Amino acid sequence: MSEKKNPVATEAEVTTFSQTWLSSLLEFLSGTKAFYFLVGLSALVVLLAAMFGVNAMHIGFRHAYGVYREIPWGLLISGYVFFVVTSTGLCIVSSIGHVFGVKSFIPIAKRSVYLSVVTIVAGFMVIFFDVENPFRLPIWNTLSPNFTSNIWWMGTLYGAYLFFMTLEFILLLLEKHRYAMLSGLLGLISGVAAHSNLGAVFGMLHGREFWYGPYMPIYFIASAAASGCTAIIFFTYLGYKITGERMDRAMEMSLQAVGKIWALFLAVLMFFTTWKLITGLAGGEGKVLAIKELLAGKYALNFWLFEVGFGLLIPFFLLLLSGFRNLNQMFAASVFAFIGIFFMRVDLVVVGQIVSHFFEYKVTDFPVLLKYSPSIYEIMVVVGATAFCIMAFLIGEKVFKGHKTEIH
Repeated sequence: MSEKKNPVATEAEVTTFSQTWLSSLLEFLSGTKAFYFLVGLSALVVLLAAMFGVNAMHIGFRHAYGVYREIPWGLLISGYVFFVVTSTGLCIVSSIGHVFGVKSFIPIAKRSVYLSVVTIVAGFMVIFFDVENPFRLPIWNTLSPNFTSNIWWMGTLYGAYLFFMTLEFILLLLEKHRYAMLSGLLGLISGVAAHSNLGAVFGMLHGREFWYGPYMPIYFIASAAASGCTAIIFFTYLGYKITGERMDRAMEMSLQAVGKIWALFLAVLMFFTTWKLITGLAGGEGKVLAIKELLAGKYALNFWLFEVGFGLLIPFFLLLLSGFRNLNQMFAASVFAFIGIFFMRVDLVVVGQIVSHFFEYKVTDFPVLLKYSPSIYEIMVVVGATAFCIMAFLIGEKVFKGHKTEIH
């Protein structure tokens, strides 16, 4: 009678897994002085940012942050949206190859999945310091669910998304590609659902004319795809520069394919942005005031230079000039895009709140347009989350040896 095979893992598989992790640990210990300096500096910034965040909790958010009753969402919400949008985009990009089997996208799958986990954790770090009592969230999210709340669904779906993406990466490391594909599909479904729901958090607020409407959930998905393409080109290019390895032909072809769909989604975002402005100027008085402030007021520099210039036009034309073959130009496009995307998130969150609820009542003692400036506490929390991404990226490149993926 033949010996029954363990359905979970054989002894040989466990041994191979242990040897792989031992090899990864030794690889991490073999880093250069520059590598350890950058990792250490990033870790120091994360620690410093955490100290700022904890101190803000101690003295009270009302005193530490620049937000107030009329503008309750500020830089931290903008940073949260920035990181989770990037994470969902990385998941979408990785799923094209790993879940749907498009071979030209397979070489970037492992790095995309890893970075999607890193960026969603960074987003959770930011929102942790925005919620006055973050420890209540997982408790009451489970014990007292509110199925009519978009924010409840956001927390639940993003929790499921983090679980499935982490599981997918572990299964990829174990070369369990069939199960990794299933986990990736579940991660994609939960991620897209969570992200469109995040758009609905804004789009279903009747009291904020700038946000309200069915446009937001769709825009968030298109924006996520563009952000994911930006991130994978940016980090893959840096990964090869850090290791000094020569990029193989398969990876070059993969980045070219990513660049092409990135250009497509940039064009889609230009379309969305144009019609957002046109329809907004034909909307209610509150929405018109917000859009005029965006186009020609205090936030005009943010919009025209960073959001439109850095975030859309410069990357789009750099991609066209590169012919999707010049990786240096594509990397430059991703640098501009990252800066522009961050300002997109800030403009989205802040401009949606600057018009006073009371402007239509002509209250003379209350301004029509409100002001917001982030405090050093808010800035440091977002800087700390960025430093965490840099640190995790560096460690990941070293420990997982460039996230090499075999086409299967």
